Order: sequence, then structure tokens, then C-alpha cells
Amino acid sequence: MNSQERLAAFDQFAEDIRHELDEVSRRMEQLRAENKVKSATYKQLFAIRSTLKEIDRRLAKRGL
Repeated sequence: MNSQERLAAFDQFAEDIRHELDEVSRRMEQLRAENKVKSATYKQLFAIRSTLKEIDRRLAKRGL
């Protein structure tokens, strides 16, 4: 894999992370609207969102 292919792969990875982060946030918002913030699903999504936010922060820090 050459440098351009690697950069394209990282760009796609960053895009995928941001898309997943948006999806998780939407699902959490739905659960909040249903007053299910104490559910196991909400707690799992909260943990996933935290991880995705950290990955996104690190990607953004490096300009991706």
C-alpha cells in the first residue's frame, strides 16, 4: 500500500467514525426522549460514544 492509498484509508476511517458517532448520538437522543436513560442500551451507547469521541478527537488533532 502506497502513501496515497494509506491516506485515503485513514480518511475513510475518519469518515466512518464520524458517521457512527452521529448514529450513536441519534440513538441516544431517541432513548432520552423515551426517558430510557437508565437502560443498559443507553449506557452501552454512552460508552461507545465516549470511545468514538476520543478517536475523533485524535484524528482531528492530526488533521484527518
